[in-house]
Amino acid sequence: MPKVKIPRKSTAIDMTAMCDVAFLLLSFFILATKQKPPEVLSVTPPASVSSKAAPDKSILITLTKDGKAFLMLGDDTKKEDILKDINTTKGLNLTPGELAKWKKQGFIGLPLNQIKSSLSLSSEIPAAKMPGIPTDSTNNEMSDWLRSITNAYRGTAQNKLQEMLLVKGDNAVLYPAFKNIKQAFKKNEIYKFRIVTNGEAVPVGSELYNSQPK
Repeated sequence: MPKVKIPRKSTAIDMTAMCDVAFLLLSFFILATKQKPPEVLSVTPPASVSSKAAPDKSILITLTKDGKAFLMLGDDTKKEDILKDINTTKGLNLTPGELAKWKKQGFIGLPLNQIKSSLSLSSEIPAAKMPGIPTDSTNNEMSDWLRSITNAYRGTAQNKLQEMLLVKGDNAVLYPAFKNIKQAFKKNEIYKFRIVTNGEAVPVGSELYNSQPK
């Protein structure tokens, strides 16, 4: 009896549903991913074994190795209030349009008396060409900024503010520059802030290493 050959048929798989799922997952990860905040200038902070993560919304003071101070207001819900407060208290005379343009800038690195003229420029001044916020003992404008920041967070948000204040200094920055920042905090009765460091492994055999859960 002759063998009956079953004709082979090509298998067609509808991938439409799989493509839809893949597209939805891709969209989710794009929307859910938190973007790293822009670096003002590249600094190399000291190392530590601390593993506590910085808050998503932070107020970051950056000190470069040559002692320049920059400020980044990472909480958009309070940024406008801070800028309006310092505009009023320091008499900058900025118009609503200039305030709106200032709010879009990622960081602050100019003396207050140069803010208005800088906002009239067609493009933002690069951080490398900024002189930084004055922090010397005779004109510590970081103190003025911290005063406006505390005014914006006055009341129930005060505890939240203490968790958001970060200082990131280059490992090569001289102590007097850091001391001036500390004085600005002290003048505004702020006694708690965090230092940003580079994480490193806990030394084997140290007290901290032995106290970790196995």
